[in-house]
Amino acid sequence: MAFRTPDQDSLRQWIARVTRAGIRSSGEVERYYFTSLYFREPNGILFEIATDVPGFAADEPMETLGESLALPPFLEPRRASIEANLKPLV
Repeated sequence: MAFRTPDQDSLRQWIARVTRAGIRSSGEVERYYFTSLYFREPNGILFEIATDVPGFAADEPMETLGESLALPPFLEPRRASIEANLKPLV
């Protein structure tokens, strides 16, 4: 289950809240387009809280957002493999 939070400051508040509750978590995880916190509730359901910023327009203009495959820098070395495994949208 994924939720959003506006920015890093609010994400850090969630990290503190989860920690105070005694729940193990990933801590702050940088994902290039957003920063996330991951944790599981007692029944094992995985929760993600992710920031709105910087957003998916961080590396391409809003006018053409989604027209081509944009990858975060850490995945660029795997571009050929990722593209080879994509299925066309119908």
